[in-house]
Amino acid sequence: MTPSLVALCLFAGWTMLLVVSLAGYRVYISQRTGKAVNSFMPGGTDLDPLGQRLTRAHLNCLELLPVVAAVILSAAVAGRADVTDGLAMPLLLARVAQSAVHIGSTSPPAVLVRATLFVVQLVIVAIWIRGLLM
Repeated sequence: MTPSLVALCLFAGWTMLLVVSLAGYRVYISQRTGKAVNSFMPGGTDLDPLGQRLTRAHLNCLELLPVVAAVILSAAVAGRADVTDGLAMPLLLARVAQSAVHIGSTSPPAVLVRATLFVVQLVIVAIWIRGLLM
């Protein structure tokens, strides 16, 4: 597999790890408080701050994963993995770091770091798109 496809699989795996962690956290809250496991709000608004941050980190992955997948798979199908390979792992690292910062804190400095990491990902995808279309 190309580095891009490996990074895409790892991105999907990271997203799965976050959803499994969120499910486990909800089970833990359910057992601790007696809240029914089928009564949690999809957006996590009924969870404590950690649960809310974990929910948002998972949803943030879901927002970008289809875009990254579309571009990486387009490159693979076109035989142009050379366009995405070099920045695939940096994009994945920025994604994981963004999630970790998101789960860890919502302080103003953390939000700025998170936003910077997100912009890095968007710039990488924009570079890929330009490289594939030019």
